[in-house]
Amino acid sequence: MVSVMLDDASAAKIKTIPLSNDTVARRINDIANDLKEQLVDKLKDKRFALQDRATAEELFKMLDCFLTENGLKWENCIGVCSDGAQTMAGMRKGLRALIKKESPNAEWTHCVIHREALASRHLSSELSEVMTDIVGVVNFIKTRPLKTRVFSAICEEMGAEHQALLFHSEARWLSRGKVLSRVFELREQIRMFLEQENKYDLAEKFSGENFLAKLAYLSDIFGKLNELNLQLQGKDKHLPQVTDKISSFTRKLAMWGRRLDEGNTDSFENLHEFVDTTDYDATSVIPHIKEHISSLMGFFKKYFPENSSQYDWVRDPFNAPAPTGFSSAEEDQFIEMTSDSTLRLRFTSQTLSEFWLTVERQYPLLGQRAMGILLPFATSYLCEIGFSAVAALKTKYRSKLNIEQELRVAIWVQAARVH
Repeated sequence: MVSVMLDDASAAKIKTIPLSNDTVARRINDIANDLKEQLVDKLKDKRFALQDRATAEELFKMLDCFLTENGLKWENCIGVCSDGAQTMAGMRKGLRALIKKESPNAEWTHCVIHREALASRHLSSELSEVMTDIVGVVNFIKTRPLKTRVFSAICEEMGAEHQALLFHSEARWLSRGKVLSRVFELREQIRMFLEQENKYDLAEKFSGENFLAKLAYLSDIFGKLNELNLQLQGKDKHLPQVTDKISSFTRKLAMWGRRLDEGNTDSFENLHEFVDTTDYDATSVIPHIKEHISSLMGFFKKYFPENSSQYDWVRDPFNAPAPTGFSSAEEDQFIEMTSDSTLRLRFTSQTLSEFWLTVERQYPLLGQRAMGILLPFATSYLCEIGFSAVAALKTKYRSKLNIEQELRVAIWVQAARVH
């Protein structure tokens, strides 16, 4: 109206006037309630899965109240995904036990990303010492504004691509790999900075070939773990998909170990480059690397004992045999379904979820069994990005929105995305 009656410049000025707190709050409530109604309507009398992060008793009360108030049935919950905390996974008092009482058929899944982080956190004393030194150097530079500016000037003067280090945080999935990669990239600049700061003991380490070789390996292996971590993230990750990624990484670990037995370091880019450019004899550091890889393999087998072949009939039913656990009726339907040429053609053009939902209409026993594998969450990724969204809202718009409203918006938005 302003644009028509006056001009576009006046309309632009009107747009800069912020909405009142009450208007913002009302609109947030309207959005949250609308998303809630849509979600509840879609979930009624349908199977669903959950993922969570909170104390067991309080979270169960919240979930139970929500399901009861909205007419949702606990018996339709077929899966729960959470981190491995005792309050969640406890067989007697954890959330898992509380949900099992209401929904005996609900299967609990330990978040695959969380398990990957647990499997990769163990280091030998030699490599742990290098990691401790790296974190100490990073903190020495990053926690002091003057030191940060001096280091940045050194990087700029030497023509480095980056002028800053990255903080290490155990709470962030990708932190360790990124920190180590940046430190290895700026190792010469760090050495010069430490010498200027009279930190000769640390500067000497950044001149030592054994130390730098271990740093190069750590940056490589945690870079590979970061790649795996990213492959496990996303909204549409099913258990068959993520188990494939874990199986692939475990096999790669075995291959890397075999190549190291031959004295070959080309599986690790930074280490291989360091060896080539410095004529460094890697035989002294290879035993430590092999020990770490062997340890990684052991922990991955511990945290991922599942056999990925158990999902073959879901991934590729037309080329996999029927599982031994099938009932006679399920196996009958499996034979009929895999003999259906129309479904065979559809399989190549649909996602797994779309395909098995189509199968469920014609072969209900088989489709329900497959959806019981595809529907449960494999990771708590959506919970994590939900909390990240809330943190961003609190930081940016705290003066306008109260925390309860922010949480409601984030919860219902994520719930809608989950469905």
